[in-house]
Amino acid sequence: MGSRTLIEKSHAVCIPYPAQGHINPMLKLAKILHYKGFHITFVNTEFNHKRILKSRGPSSLDGLPSFQFETIPDGLPESDVEATQDIPSLCDSTKKHCLAPFRNLLRKLNDTSSSHVPPVTCVVSDGAMSFTLDAAAELGIPEVLFWTTSACGFMGYVQYRRLIENGLTPLKDASNLTNGYLETVIDWIPGMKGIRLRDLPSFIRTTDPEDIMLNFAMVEAERVQKASALILNTFDALEEEVLGALSSMFPQIYSIGPLQLLLNHIPYHDYKFIGSNLWKEEAWCLEWLDKKEPNSVVYVNFGSITVMTNNQLIEFAWGLANSKQLFLWIIRPDLVEGDSAIVPSEFLIEAKERGLLASWCPQEEVLSHPSIGGFLTHSGWNSTIESMCSGVPLISWPFFAEQQTNCRYSCKEWGLGMEIEGEVNRVKIESLLRELMVGKKGRELKKKAQEWKKLAEEAASKPTGSSYVNLDEMINHVLLSARD
Repeated sequence: MGSRTLIEKSHAVCIPYPAQGHINPMLKLAKILHYKGFHITFVNTEFNHKRILKSRGPSSLDGLPSFQFETIPDGLPESDVEATQDIPSLCDSTKKHCLAPFRNLLRKLNDTSSSHVPPVTCVVSDGAMSFTLDAAAELGIPEVLFWTTSACGFMGYVQYRRLIENGLTPLKDASNLTNGYLETVIDWIPGMKGIRLRDLPSFIRTTDPEDIMLNFAMVEAERVQKASALILNTFDALEEEVLGALSSMFPQIYSIGPLQLLLNHIPYHDYKFIGSNLWKEEAWCLEWLDKKEPNSVVYVNFGSITVMTNNQLIEFAWGLANSKQLFLWIIRPDLVEGDSAIVPSEFLIEAKERGLLASWCPQEEVLSHPSIGGFLTHSGWNSTIESMCSGVPLISWPFFAEQQTNCRYSCKEWGLGMEIEGEVNRVKIESLLRELMVGKKGRELKKKAQEWKKLAEEAASKPTGSSYVNLDEMINHVLLSARD
């Protein structure tokens, strides 16, 4: 990213929402800002801090000069469970209980008698942690909100209040989930033609007006208006229409992705030692991939939050086995709701020559490995854009939140993948996997994925790439706006 810009005495406090898919992109952004010259304080919850120490060891949080880690409590009861906490409970708790400890942390950092770091000059907060706006306002410093969603996913959340006012959500009763109601086309959302209710972030799929996630997402999206700026991990060429519509609502909006490509341009290898994975990575997956032919392996990973039934696990397993494709399948211990994620022994026998099972892995390295030819995914935004950056087409099985929106755009607008529609069954999975890996449709998707990979690389390239330029503008016009 060129010669390092010296930004004297600028101190950014970066705080992600406490889940894996939010921590990862925030840490990438923090590393980029550090390279640009900022002193960085990265704030995890105590619960996740302990998980990172357990999964990666103390060295992963040792940091670098002027890169430090701090913690605040999340307000939930202590737990030793190696899993993401209940999302509604976590959202409710962070909103109610995290402002005071965050405010106290800023005071501690600004206490010149006990701190050897420069005073805090700006806050970079996850969009789902907007309580931080109050603390930044008290200090009179700028704060940007980083929504770790796609632009189209964020636009979906922005529409929540209007959807409620128009009586489209909450649902009248549970039958609306299955009677075709979700196929209703919403024709008034700017920049999102042909969008159906089922394509919008899934928290609208409730019958409860007091639903925690519906109301939390609505309020958090609206509070962006109070921020100094909004930043998104996307790029102009990918979401041009919806970004244009959002820019009329939020004048200070910057698309600065893909962050992984911006970070890859930094010639400073020590950053790789600062990690954020909450599960222990099984890097030997890469050694297994080294022995496989190019474009021959299906990578299967449903992210850090998705849960499925035991029956769905079995159907995915036999779909993979019957497809006769090579596969690397990441199965978290908590992947099956209320039970251990254990595949049938008969499946292990059938697929032992073609498949590898692991509990977690370094995903970006896996996706960029030449042997990977396709990705069976939940369509979380990190997974979607990481797949795109590697030119890998996908099969989408969205679980919740804006994954449904990402699925719609990936499969219908961007030409990256195919959706698993309806109930999961082995015949459907087998057919989609064969088509992805050895069919005509798969070749078309691969070609399109490679085109998007090229456009993503152009956006992150210096000196004229759109995201490269947007990042520098955001730093100079927003984060440094309060500098003396």
